[in-house]
Amino acid sequence: MELKAFIDVMNRLAPPETALSFDNCGLIVGTEKTDIRRVLVALDCTTAVADESARVNADLVLTHHPVLFNAVKRILPDDPETAAVYKLIRSGIGCMAAHTNLDAAEGGVNTELCRIFGLKNTVVVPPENIMRVGELETPMQLDQFAKTVEEKLHTTALISGEDRLVRKVAVMGGAGGGDCAFAKEYGADVYLTGECKHNQAIAAGVLGLAVIAAGHYETENPVLEPLIRYLKANTRNVEYILSGSNKAVFRTCRGSNDNDFVYFNLVKEDQV
Repeated sequence: MELKAFIDVMNRLAPPETALSFDNCGLIVGTEKTDIRRVLVALDCTTAVADESARVNADLVLTHHPVLFNAVKRILPDDPETAAVYKLIRSGIGCMAAHTNLDAAEGGVNTELCRIFGLKNTVVVPPENIMRVGELETPMQLDQFAKTVEEKLHTTALISGEDRLVRKVAVMGGAGGGDCAFAKEYGADVYLTGECKHNQAIAAGVLGLAVIAAGHYETENPVLEPLIRYLKANTRNVEYILSGSNKAVFRTCRGSNDNDFVYFNLVKEDQV
């Protein structure tokens, strides 16, 4: 399949014009190949994913997070910001990202979270059009909902707010802690996101909004399999591989009791 035609298919799902202004979406690392036959799909193009793409003879790596987020002045194999890019270029493999445009897409990150939790009567929250707010099929207590989050996203959840009945849920995968006010404005009882800073959780409490921080990777990774299904249905003669190197950056560590967990979150100010 022509690379240009593949990009057109991705852009129909996640139009680049819906990306936020700070973002870096689209084809980030070019390739001399005009046709692609094999695409490796991952949340991030880490050096491990770049190595994997060469091992499986991929023509393109498709990621959610851009492999280059900020401008760089040099591409070096030992620079953390450009090491993966260096490996891709050496192997002649391209890299494309669908980031906030996939967050905003119907069939993207946040509509998948709505599907996972069975939210109904969902609405899109402006001005960014990324957050979704919907109603639970059956209202439940906050702590019970947090346990459901843990089970469905295979994560350990951090909860801000006292246990109470939850009817309406706002969702935004990734680092959405800065948007608590929008969740409250649209009537949410609890805001499910990947990461929330300490001061953001305090502000949410003043608003009367509970927050569940369930992990950046854990709230965004579920979109990859539906994304592959979409691509398979809309392209021909292309093989899609879900990366085996696509793993969470942080992991939980067990205490002396099996139910004791510590979860670590890293927040970047401009990353959603």
